[in-house]
Amino acid sequence: MANFISIFRIFVALLAVFLLFIPTTLTYAVSFVLTIIAFSLDGVDGYVARKFNEESELGSVLDIMGDRIVEVSFWVAFAVLGYLAGDNQALNAMFPIVCVARAFTTDGIRSVALSKGFTAFGDKTMQSTPLGKFICASRFMRISYAVAKVMAFIIIILANTPGMEVYKWIPALNTTGIVLAWIAIIFCVVRGVPVVLECKNLFADKK
Repeated sequence: MANFISIFRIFVALLAVFLLFIPTTLTYAVSFVLTIIAFSLDGVDGYVARKFNEESELGSVLDIMGDRIVEVSFWVAFAVLGYLAGDNQALNAMFPIVCVARAFTTDGIRSVALSKGFTAFGDKTMQSTPLGKFICASRFMRISYAVAKVMAFIIIILANTPGMEVYKWIPALNTTGIVLAWIAIIFCVVRGVPVVLECKNLFADKK
């Protein structure tokens, strides 16, 4: 069940992203709700896995895979639509590029860790230092990052919903969404640094 939820949330998020390219008030409202559901399910799958003793390496991989697909899909959509930096195409593109580069780097390292019996999170996390475990694997940092992302995404969607431009507070709301987007992408990079710095032992030759 936990793995099913992890996969299902991907399709929910992709539908939310697809609707952003149909510029009507209704489609954006549905996208707004689906985005909240998709990120809520990220916590539900972990709860179900712990509740019914379904925690596994496959579940850990599916959880990370789902996170990557969901966040990259939103960043790409926002960049294409110009919601992150207006007409500045380079700055718009920076968000998905940074996210994808970080994902390739950390997930490549984590695939090696997985082959050696380690996971990204949990009791068998590959992080070896207290700081690394806190930044990458602690519930506080994971939840903080997730909250920053979902708040950025839903606020950006709301601020760009057709018909909402008549409200005077929309520019301030849009600015808030962009600030949260910067916070989220900084979180993304910072949480990847310990993975790179602490991976040397995974590649050390054992004699």
